[in-house]
Amino acid sequence: MSAAAESFQHVKPDDNLARRNAIVLAVAQALAGGNNTVIVSTASIVGAVLAPDKGLATLPVTAMVFGMWFGTLPLGYLARHYGRRFSLQCGSAFGILSGLISYSAVMNGNFSVLLIGTFCGGLYAAAHQSYRFAAADTASDAYRPKVVSWVLAGGVFAAVLGPQLVIFTKDLMPSHLFAASYLGQSVCAIAAAAVLQFVKVPPLSPAHYNGARPLSEIIRSSRFIVAVACGMASYGMMNMVMTSAPLAMVGCGHSITDAALGIQWHVLAMYAPSFITGSLIARFDVERITGIGLALIAATAVVGISGITVAHFWTALVLLGFGWNLSFIGATTLVTQCHRPHERNKVQAFNDFLIFGSMALSSFSSGQLLEKFGWTAINEVIFPTIFVTGALLLWLSLRPRISTV
Repeated sequence: MSAAAESFQHVKPDDNLARRNAIVLAVAQALAGGNNTVIVSTASIVGAVLAPDKGLATLPVTAMVFGMWFGTLPLGYLARHYGRRFSLQCGSAFGILSGLISYSAVMNGNFSVLLIGTFCGGLYAAAHQSYRFAAADTASDAYRPKVVSWVLAGGVFAAVLGPQLVIFTKDLMPSHLFAASYLGQSVCAIAAAAVLQFVKVPPLSPAHYNGARPLSEIIRSSRFIVAVACGMASYGMMNMVMTSAPLAMVGCGHSITDAALGIQWHVLAMYAPSFITGSLIARFDVERITGIGLALIAATAVVGISGITVAHFWTALVLLGFGWNLSFIGATTLVTQCHRPHERNKVQAFNDFLIFGSMALSSFSSGQLLEKFGWTAINEVIFPTIFVTGALLLWLSLRPRISTV
């Protein structure tokens, strides 16, 4: 049944439906999340072969990040006007296209086509990053942190599926490295689209939107400002360190295998805590858990500066993943407390637009910082960022809670 055919109604909290959606979306996340891993693992290598200048080898990954950034606002528009499931399935369509276009780029040796393919992969990533909000749409206030964390827990399986897909398919077409990997990427997107058909988020009646506050009013609220700050700090710092760590490890004399294993442990640390993060937030409150996450990201910098052994790098990356999980799920929960049901799509889309914008900036700047100032400088950037964000979070926690309903 299409979104247009679903009966319009006001979405009331329904934790049973939220639980069902969370399970469906966690499975979809496990399939869709491999999209990012395939692109990050392969695109720079393929880019080094196809690019007219070796210095442009990482441009396909940057194209994916910008696709994530530019996809957020249109996704919110589609969700508001055509339904949440329709917007997510549009993302799936770009996921399928991403693999097919990238496959064509490899087969024809065309770097420009590869950029288009990875940009489409970024649009897909913007969609599957919003799965967490789709799970929260019908949940009660107390239940939202749990369903958000359950959806992100699907990333644990994505962290395994993506690398295994690349390993299994990379040489299936010997004369065209990774060509089969991109076809596998499309197959996973098709499977995720099939799973998404079971998501059910009753849309709001157009009449309910008449009472919606302007976005400019909502984003001036203290809770939204702090929520976005926490999301930007957690995702921006995580992406900056994660992107530069493998290069830094190789530059310090460690093997590519050591660097790859470090990233694998980091990704597992990003998603494995999701099985309990929601319960922790429900028990200890969102501000406290978010603050602990930010503190762990700061601890990443302390470990990173203190040494350059494999143990130092791996420990820092695990702390970074764990800290991101707590602070990002906390930030997502804070965002869901900033809007009324009929305001959710535009607020959530704008939140992700800002967060992925910070991710694009950190992705672009991390290589330059590492090349010009070194690994220590990468870690030092974390301290002022976390200090300011932590101060804002403390200020929010000391203020009386003002309901958005």
